[in-house]
Amino acid sequence: MAIDYDKLMAWKFDEVEQTYTQKDTMLYALGLGYGADPMDSGQLQYVYEKDLKAAPTMAVVLGYPGMWMRDPESGIDWVRLVHGEQGVTLHAPIPAEGTVLGRTRVTDIVDKGEGKGAIVYTEREIVDKASGNSLATLWQSTFCRADGGFGGSPESPRKPAAVPETGPDLTDTIATLPQAALIYRLSGDYNPLHAEPEIATAAGFDQPILHGLATFGVAGHSILKHCCDYDPSRLKGIQLRFSAPVYPGETIRTEIWQDGNVISFRSKSVERDVVVLNNGRAELN
Repeated sequence: MAIDYDKLMAWKFDEVEQTYTQKDTMLYALGLGYGADPMDSGQLQYVYEKDLKAAPTMAVVLGYPGMWMRDPESGIDWVRLVHGEQGVTLHAPIPAEGTVLGRTRVTDIVDKGEGKGAIVYTEREIVDKASGNSLATLWQSTFCRADGGFGGSPESPRKPAAVPETGPDLTDTIATLPQAALIYRLSGDYNPLHAEPEIATAAGFDQPILHGLATFGVAGHSILKHCCDYDPSRLKGIQLRFSAPVYPGETIRTEIWQDGNVISFRSKSVERDVVVLNNGRAELN
């Protein structure tokens, strides 16, 4: 079954209600390497219940609609899809615990052509149920590698942020654990690509890969540390493009350029010297 543009644009998502606890907040942060330095009080506030804070990037695991592209009616070959880009705009700090509502919609579909794949853009609003206030707006692109040629528009609605050609102002390095994907999936993304060797092989990878959103969170950790002094209220938004897979256990080095309240960044796998996150942009309050 091929993608039906009109059908996919009108895809009906159920509103997702999610209650999460302090334990969930700590588990998310532990999956990204927070707490690796037991003497770092900045990291501790994200993994310890005393004055607990939620990492700003935790917005990406709230109100998640699940693997909806696995529905055969979508016309998408879900085994061969990969996360393309991710953006988050934060309207308020994410509470350390609470109940939220997630409201998702498809906003655009780009047809790269037969044999070249398609890009599906979605947007999700995260709303605090108790107050009705919007906490965050997320957008993402999903690269459906096997689904081009259905007759849609070839024009992408978003242009990637530029990264300076000069040397970075600073760098930060965070090591991931060999079991990082198995920990991170407990925050709600149960795609077997990140756990089952057979699924990973079928998708063209040597082994299960780390969730793109886990690498996203690692880069966000570096920015929170060096540009926000671990104060989550200072991060207004963050977006990037996923450029290569990360294997659990690899070390992520994030290169950062700061121009006032605008941060440009990219991240590399130290072991393979490969750019894994590119075109990164963050904005500070």
